[in-house]
Amino acid sequence: MIKFIYKRATYYWGFGKGEYRLKKQKFISLTVSAALLLSPFAYTLHVPSLNLNVDAVSAASEEAPAAPAKPAATPKAEPTAKPTAKPTPKPTVKPTPKPTVKPAATPQPTVKPEATVKPVATAKPVVTTPAKPEATTKPAATLVPEATAKPVATPAPVATAKPVATPQPVTVQENVYEDGIYVAYGNAYSKGTEGVKVAIKDGKITDIELMRTSPSLIDRDARYNYSGVWQAYKLMHERLLGKTRDQAAAVDAVSGATRTSDGWKLSVDRAFERALKVKPDDAVYFAGEHMGIDPERKYAVFSTYDENKLTAVKVYPLNSAGDIVEEKAFTPEQTATVAAITPALLTSGTAAKPVAGLEADFKAAVNAFWDAEQNAKINNSSAYIDGFYSSYGTARSVGVERADVVIRNGKLVDVKLYRLGSNLIDRGNTAYADVVKANAPMTAKFLANGSYISNYDEKVDGVSGATESSHGWNQAIERAFEKALKDKGEEKYFDGKFAGVDNGSKLLLLVDLAGDKVTGVKLSLFGADKKLIADDKLTAEQKSVVDRLTADLVAKGVQFADIAGQEELSGAARAALTDALNNASKEQGAYKDGKFTAYGDAYDKGSNRADVTLRNGKIVDIALYRVGMNLVDRGAAAYPEVVKAIPQLTEKFLAAGTREGVQDVDAISGATSSSTALKAAVDRAYGKAEVVEKEKAAYFDGIFIGVSNDKLVNVMVTTKYGIPVKMMVYYLDNNGNTRKEAQLNEAERAVKAEIEGGSTPGLHKYGYRAAVFGSNDAEKEISAKAIEAIKSALEAAGK
Repeated sequence: MIKFIYKRATYYWGFGKGEYRLKKQKFISLTVSAALLLSPFAYTLHVPSLNLNVDAVSAASEEAPAAPAKPAATPKAEPTAKPTAKPTPKPTVKPTPKPTVKPAATPQPTVKPEATVKPVATAKPVVTTPAKPEATTKPAATLVPEATAKPVATPAPVATAKPVATPQPVTVQENVYEDGIYVAYGNAYSKGTEGVKVAIKDGKITDIELMRTSPSLIDRDARYNYSGVWQAYKLMHERLLGKTRDQAAAVDAVSGATRTSDGWKLSVDRAFERALKVKPDDAVYFAGEHMGIDPERKYAVFSTYDENKLTAVKVYPLNSAGDIVEEKAFTPEQTATVAAITPALLTSGTAAKPVAGLEADFKAAVNAFWDAEQNAKINNSSAYIDGFYSSYGTARSVGVERADVVIRNGKLVDVKLYRLGSNLIDRGNTAYADVVKANAPMTAKFLANGSYISNYDEKVDGVSGATESSHGWNQAIERAFEKALKDKGEEKYFDGKFAGVDNGSKLLLLVDLAGDKVTGVKLSLFGADKKLIADDKLTAEQKSVVDRLTADLVAKGVQFADIAGQEELSGAARAALTDALNNASKEQGAYKDGKFTAYGDAYDKGSNRADVTLRNGKIVDIALYRVGMNLVDRGAAAYPEVVKAIPQLTEKFLAAGTREGVQDVDAISGATSSSTALKAAVDRAYGKAEVVEKEKAAYFDGIFIGVSNDKLVNVMVTTKYGIPVKMMVYYLDNNGNTRKEAQLNEAERAVKAEIEGGSTPGLHKYGYRAAVFGSNDAEKEISAKAIEAIKSALEAAGK
């Protein structure tokens, strides 16, 4: 027997001006005989498998924001208040998990749904205690086996007649959440907001990325945020992973990062709300203050909503650094423009009509308002999954265009354009002059356009002299948006022509794809000068090998057998085909393409550096260096064993090709320490390239050095648990050698003593926003150089 019971109730609590509403969503109780087998519902979503993990950020003050006055012009150690009408601060109530209640005997079993938490528009996110569930009941007495009833005085039945005990009925709770990936943000303030990207499956968080955004509403590197939050990322990630909605609401905030922790919890709750299969019928918006930024980053709009309507709007210009301009710093022109835009948005929203002469400002502000509105909507209908995506245009023998984009609410909000050479490595300023000149104006045009347009004729106009590259960038962005689709269809690859190069740059493949099938291959060989050999310049033997490899690749893909005597080229051809297919894939890889510089652990003679160029997670170029205390390459002046080891390690690392493979490379005899340090540098380069960091942290753990601009002051910083904990100061001569203690003057000794001594356990006192100090001009001059060196070291240590 199956019984379906539907219940719905609504509760309200008053909190000052705001309103905190806890809804009971639809739940279905099923009372089922144990003999009945229930098959779980299966939901299949065509979405990319993303590695959603965490990085670390910082927050100078985690206290609740004061009365939301005006946003600060520049970042400060303590976050400023939100630019809204002054709300009454509300206490944060730590939710408690729903208790497991022993079923009580009532006629019908009822399973109550998890609480849908609706946040309030407050300066500090409020999380309330979820309602306790009703007791899950036992079945009616009629379902209990007769054998349990008290016997009547009648003749005892024979043993074989004893009834078999009927199993207790089973109560099953339906999962009310749709599996998928959801992005949501907490309440906004002038320094940005918290956000999450959550993978939900079977009503639980299976993966999560925590975001702390800049005022431009883009997640930023942890070290650029407030130090109080640096270690909160990992702790909150661990606490939230695997939790249900109610369990996530009950998670403890991280001490010292209470407000940010609550912002993440609020974001998680909103993500679950968006995941509901049946959305609430009496609410359209998350109650609270939401921010939006136009793609050109001209304006920020803060929109306040109750559950069903817009109640307030504030408009702020952004400066060239992407920070919100404080109202008291408005120019007369900005004051007049904001005064014209604000009431138009409040009354008409995205339909606001521009005032003559302010058309561009109105367009940007309307785009920012639209962005805030999408962030506020419970039912955000974007077809795309927000995040970072990289893709390629049509490949040619001379190279290809690539675009790295950030998408929010289905709009392009950040973009970087690249022109790659025939070896598929970024040419930078060595590309054709017209292409180099076209990069900036094309970037600006894409941001002004802000969205994906299906017809090429309607896309961003090309730049004269760089028509082909303009077309390639348009195509790359179109494909990046297709990568971001929640439902990309069945095909794994884009149709078109894609390039692939082995990581040793021995050959180039131009591969034609259609319907997930390779329909054609053009193979070209690189010469000793790293340039492609023209077809008519190939030797007879080379032409024979090229023809054979081409036929095998088309017919058998990477499964073809090596050509006898050409095993190296055969392997290169497989690698190049794999590279081309990765470039054509509709799935975003785990690493960003490009060049990444990182260092191994330092000591009092210097450090080791690796410049690693990655494509599709493979090392396609690498340069290794032994640097002195001034961070200058020592070259042939390094230890002889290290000088001999560097070429060997370079070859081995390139051949290993992967993050894991490099770590398996044997150290070079006589240069064990440098081998170990260079392997660490490569691993850290990969860490910098992660699209989503597995353990989001402000800094790598290790020892790093930095130098002043004049290369005369060196500071060695030790980082542990993701924060700087120790610093040592060295003074250098013009040759980069360390000066001895007896050679130091009084001011140099004073600065050294101040930085090296007196630091309490934990974060070093100059490890966060270090500033010039000193009791006289001489000390201030030296400390200024030491601060430069500290910042240099932290940049080397930074993720």
